[in-house]
Amino acid sequence: MAWFHPKTLLDKTYEIGIIIKGIDGVLELVGGLLVLTLSAHTINHITNWLTTDALQENPHNFIAVHVEHAGRHLASGQTTFAALFLLTHGALKVGLVTALLLNKLWAYPWALGVLGLFLIYQVFLLVTSPGIGMAFLTVLDIFILWLIWREWQHVRAEKSGLQKAA
Repeated sequence: MAWFHPKTLLDKTYEIGIIIKGIDGVLELVGGLLVLTLSAHTINHITNWLTTDALQENPHNFIAVHVEHAGRHLASGQTTFAALFLLTHGALKVGLVTALLLNKLWAYPWALGVLGLFLIYQVFLLVTSPGIGMAFLTVLDIFILWLIWREWQHVRAEKSGLQKAA
C-alpha cells in the first residue's frame, strides 16, 4: 500500500486538511457513542461543567451558550438523530480519509460526492441560521473539496502514465 507523500505546499495542505477531516470523524464517532450511552443527568452535568465558568465571565459567550443549548437539547431525549448523524458522518469520514491517504483511486469520487452532500446540508444550515463559524467551515470545506479534486486529477494522471509505461 502506497501512502500519500506530499511533494508541494498544496500537497501538504491537502494532507493536513484530510487528516483534520479524519480526526473530526474520530471525534464524531466518539461523540455519537457518548450520545447513545450517556444519561440525561450525565449530559446535563458535563454541559454545566463545560460552560459554567465561561458563562459566569460572560453570559453571552457564543460557544458556551451554544454548548449549553446543545446539551439541554440532547438531555431532553433528542438523541437518536444526533447519534445516528454523528456515527454515520464519522464513519464515512474516517473510511474515506483512510482510503484517500492510501491513494485509492475509487475514494476520490466517493469523497467528493459524500463531502459534497454534507456541504449541501451545511449550506442549508448556513442559510437557515447564518453564522460566522458556519460560513468559515463552509468555505474551508469547499477548499478541501477542491484539494481532493486536484489530488484526484494528479493520481489519475500518474496511474494512467504508469499503465502506459507497463
